[in-house]
Amino acid sequence: MKKLLILLMSSFWSFAQFPSAQNNTNLPTGDGKISGVIIDSIANTPVEFATISVFKSSDLKKPINGTITDEKGKFTLKELPFGKFSIKITSIGFAEKLMALPEITAKTKGINLGNILLGSDAKMLKEVEVRGQGAVIEEKVDRLIYNADKDITAKGGDASDILRKVPLLSVDLEGNVQLKGSSNIKVLINNKPSTIMAASVSDALKQLPADQIKTVEVITSPSSKYDAEGSTGIINIITKKNNLEGYSLNTDLAGGNRGGNLSLNGNLKIKKVGFSLGGFGRLNSNPSQLIFEQRTKFLSDNIITKQSGNAKDLMTFGRYRFGADYDISKTKSLTAGLNFGPRIFNRDQNLLIERFTESNLNTPISSVEQNIDSKNPGNSLDVNLDFLHVIKSQKEFSVSTLYSRSNANSSFTNTPLTGLEAAKLALTNENKNVNQEFTVQTDYQTPIKKNQLFEIGLKGIFRIVNSDFSYLLGGVTLNDPKRPAGSLDYFQNIGAAYASYTYSTKNKYTIKAGARYEITDISAKQSQKTINIDPYNIVVPSVNISKTYGGKYTVKLGYNQRVQRPGLQQLNPNVNQVNPQNIQVGNPELRPEITNNIEASLSASIKKFYVNASVFSRFTDDAISQVTFPSSTDKGVVTTTYQNIGKDKAYGLNLFGNMSITPKWMLNGGIESFYSFISGSTQGLDGVSIPVANQGWNVSGRLMSFATLKKGWQIQAFSFLRGGRVLALGRQGGFGFYSMGFRKEINKKANIGLSAQNFLSKGFKMVSTTETPQFYQYSENLMLNRAISINFGYKLGKMGADAFSAPKKRAKGVKNDDVKDGGGDSGGGQTQGGGAPAGRN
Repeated sequence: MKKLLILLMSSFWSFAQFPSAQNNTNLPTGDGKISGVIIDSIANTPVEFATISVFKSSDLKKPINGTITDEKGKFTLKELPFGKFSIKITSIGFAEKLMALPEITAKTKGINLGNILLGSDAKMLKEVEVRGQGAVIEEKVDRLIYNADKDITAKGGDASDILRKVPLLSVDLEGNVQLKGSSNIKVLINNKPSTIMAASVSDALKQLPADQIKTVEVITSPSSKYDAEGSTGIINIITKKNNLEGYSLNTDLAGGNRGGNLSLNGNLKIKKVGFSLGGFGRLNSNPSQLIFEQRTKFLSDNIITKQSGNAKDLMTFGRYRFGADYDISKTKSLTAGLNFGPRIFNRDQNLLIERFTESNLNTPISSVEQNIDSKNPGNSLDVNLDFLHVIKSQKEFSVSTLYSRSNANSSFTNTPLTGLEAAKLALTNENKNVNQEFTVQTDYQTPIKKNQLFEIGLKGIFRIVNSDFSYLLGGVTLNDPKRPAGSLDYFQNIGAAYASYTYSTKNKYTIKAGARYEITDISAKQSQKTINIDPYNIVVPSVNISKTYGGKYTVKLGYNQRVQRPGLQQLNPNVNQVNPQNIQVGNPELRPEITNNIEASLSASIKKFYVNASVFSRFTDDAISQVTFPSSTDKGVVTTTYQNIGKDKAYGLNLFGNMSITPKWMLNGGIESFYSFISGSTQGLDGVSIPVANQGWNVSGRLMSFATLKKGWQIQAFSFLRGGRVLALGRQGGFGFYSMGFRKEINKKANIGLSAQNFLSKGFKMVSTTETPQFYQYSENLMLNRAISINFGYKLGKMGADAFSAPKKRAKGVKNDDVKDGGGDSGGGQTQGGGAPAGRN
């Protein structure tokens, strides 16, 4: 098939490009031979199907021979006569190159030109790379890329540790991610989603080891090719891969005072077939302390609830993968993969709950000390099969499928620590959740001339969510309206079609515009009760424009509209009473939120310095937010749920800079500031509408330095500070994080390192407040996260000659940029009393 395809394309080239040569039967032939390899000068990858034209040096208008490169960028021209010749190299997206060749004589019949570098066409500018130490930042028309594979403090950490260092992102201590102040984003791994992302992004990030991450793409202005989900943008985490000829086996081991990890990854590539098999396990232990105070207003007397406690979290995460790829031909490939991720999050906490009347703060009306044992086991399974046909450079057709399934079970038991009948009073909640989805999509792209690209595609997503829950008292099932048993069956089907067009002008403008149409059908049933949710259609436009000046400055302007569907945590109707004074429950009747995003940015790359400044605005309707209400019957008890509160507006500025002080010493940092306006109303438990209005500044910043020293030593320091966050009914406190690491390359196969996080103090305190006309909450969470770890890595194996060239492009995967995560915007009552983290019902 490979030889037939090359022969057909070569024949087509000959007839289309060289009619004069074909008609000239007197064209001289000989024993001359020219060969070489065409390489992309920026990406350092082979250029497939580049056109090679041969001219006599005396006549550069009419080619006398020619060919095209194969998938490795190689070409060979035979039967050339003796003489002086030149070759012209052309390929879509690259600058044309003309080369004069040494004279072919009887002594020099064969000329091997070796690697020939081909530069990008200025008319098809797609990115501006920042060169220097590790090429830390790359900027494209719709995204920013952070290269994470040189982070020496990564070993022993997870993906959330890397994301803290990525420009435009902020990550809290629980691993919840925000982009430009919003948690309404989608996180992909190798262009693929997972159902565990729909359950909890923070949990999914903990399953991915930091030292396996190669790059992080922050797509701030997604085009119509991506799902309309994610009001702010998309984060795509690309892991390290090795598809070269030969085999490799890498192992990493890390241990410290907060836990340890072990990973083992192997790769095998033999000609057309490649396999990868790997696994990662991580164990973490982290203590915390809680102080919580709540004031609830009643006509007779206000109730003051005070809580204090100590907790210990034990987290176990793993991720095991098997992948295979097959090169059907030079232009076709098939990729399959299976990923399995077990996880356990357990918390053991002793909690003291005291209730007072405001008129008598010396004598509690009740005092209960209890042990809360929370268990959150689960696992995720992803199976994908993808096909890619590269017809020619930039002309591709692909079909991708993905099946995902995750179990997000949880349970807790509240046991009084006093009294002889404590066992009989133990209250247990069991909640079993299963989230499944099947996705199929097809994409086609084709160039139009040299400066245009057209993309179209279709996609279908079919989701099924099941949740079953019940309460037990002393091991006996309860039949209590305040603690109901029940179930939720939730079905969501999405159909989508998109078209996108990219146009590059001679004066270095790049315009990318498109539209996406999505139809969503939802049906739901809660404990035999049908929930009526109207289907909805939406047309999502997107426009991105970039302009480059003098090869140093890039200006970008983007607009897009996004839709954010509620996630599993927000829908789950299980009444979570892990803290009896602060009940948590989802809302299966939530509507999606619609967001309009506008962004303008200026970036400059001048010698050793890179800077990016951007301004943005975000307007969200039907914003989904956590809301908290006091009970009208149980004094001192509040319920936290989710509602579509109204409008959420934000206006912000982001500054980021990167400087190579020396070729081996790099410094970067940034600051983000935005002002939020939240307005609307909530529906209280008694049906009364409560107005919502809050506004304020949100500021965060980071600073990182990396240096390579002599004799294989490397050192890195990082710091991050996030200010408070405005919430619908209050404000969430800020926190700080810093780390330092050293690494020593023992030899080409082994390395050893030492890293430490927050090593100058026991931990950090986060203060959150929530306030309505009916109650006020204050919480203080102390995270004891000081950690020190020793890391060791060792590599086995040997890759063949192909290790000097990049692997072939593989079949593309499914990208479900979809479903709102429950974390990231928790209010004051979200984590009070410990137990299961917010939304893990």
